[in-house]
Amino acid sequence: MKKDIENRQDIQLLVDNFYTKVKADATIGYFFSEVVPVNWQSHLPRMYSFWETVLLGQASYKGNPLLKHIDINRLQPLLDKHFDQWLVLWHQTINELFDGPIAESAKRKPEQMKIIMLSKMHPLPSSLL
Repeated sequence: MKKDIENRQDIQLLVDNFYTKVKADATIGYFFSEVVPVNWQSHLPRMYSFWETVLLGQASYKGNPLLKHIDINRLQPLLDKHFDQWLVLWHQTINELFDGPIAESAKRKPEQMKIIMLSKMHPLPSSLL
């Protein structure tokens, strides 16, 4: 039986397994290898802290992911299909490893983040509002 996400070690397991999938993914992997080549030694600990803050309420993350994604979007447009694939891999990884209320929250929160990020990166023209 799978357990829920409970601590930083669980976050590390989730994030490490997720990014293994991301690196190999044809739809979004190139964002991490070509668009903005990622230094994994510094990126992964930031992601551990980000998700620990979001999911467990530990205020260990300092940063603004929206601004980072806006910068990436300037280099290569981040589209709905990219966020959707990110979500597929994220949900898949959570479902493989965890089960419980925090795991369910871990699936919902990025869906909300996607909506916010896309609206900031690709705002509707005022004529459509």
